[in-house]
Amino acid sequence: MLLKTLVMPPLSTPSRRTIMRSVGATGLLLMGGWRASSGAEVTGAALSRPTALPVPGGIVRLSLGPSPERPRAWSGEVPLLVQGDPIEWAALVGIPLSATPGEARIVVQAEGRAPRELAYTVTPKRYAEQRLKVAPKTVDLSPEDLARFERERDHQKTVMATFSEPAPGDLRMRVPVAGRRSSSFGLRRVFNGQARSPHSGMDIAAPTGTPVNTPLPGRVIDTGDYFFNGQTVWLDHGGGLLSMVCHLSAIDVRVGDTLQAGERLGAVGATGRVTGPHLHWGVMLNRTMVDPALFLAD
Repeated sequence: MLLKTLVMPPLSTPSRRTIMRSVGATGLLLMGGWRASSGAEVTGAALSRPTALPVPGGIVRLSLGPSPERPRAWSGEVPLLVQGDPIEWAALVGIPLSATPGEARIVVQAEGRAPRELAYTVTPKRYAEQRLKVAPKTVDLSPEDLARFERERDHQKTVMATFSEPAPGDLRMRVPVAGRRSSSFGLRRVFNGQARSPHSGMDIAAPTGTPVNTPLPGRVIDTGDYFFNGQTVWLDHGGGLLSMVCHLSAIDVRVGDTLQAGERLGAVGATGRVTGPHLHWGVMLNRTMVDPALFLAD
């Protein structure tokens, strides 16, 4: 990490309240101004998850400093998740697997202040590669299958653009199903010498019918049976943080349902383009698939 990490001593809950009452909004701005201008990462316990890892497929957490109201932040035209309180806000930025290592920037807009840019550095990471020989029909799509995939892709883009009010509290997630991790995030697969997109989620091997549970409180924003992903459920956790579970044998929820962490939403299956039963679990932040493991407790 090339960014310098600057961390203020943690404040207990009573101390934070006392400070807020005594110094007011102006005092808060003065207290945090030295951090806000730097774009330094926030590493306090209050934002313990997700784990910050500024690599392709990872997440960077940038200090926005204090503000009476939640600031807004964007990566390009895509809004970012901003968490915290008037003493300290932070932007969480999902980094695409396709990102080139080097400097990147976000734009921040706080109430009553001009927009400003914050820079961060994406560091390189080499993911594992897997070369496979398979039947040609499993690699090359027929015209009918390609047309279906393209229709579904356009629909999924609208789902991925969901952005709702950020949820308060910790973003620590539960694994949706117990089982062996059969494929990790970022794995690069080469079929018959043809490179495919890196694996954008975590695969968990489990028998068909094993219950699949909600990893974090959220609202169901899409369900469907898709060509590659099979039976799928998308959840909105707020602020552009989404998750998806795929290849289900059963879906037990409907669009609009609000679920608590640990609540059943379906069952493991082998639907879609797969060779056996397992769960594909994906996590998306600012329309970018990121490593789900960064949201898990140690």
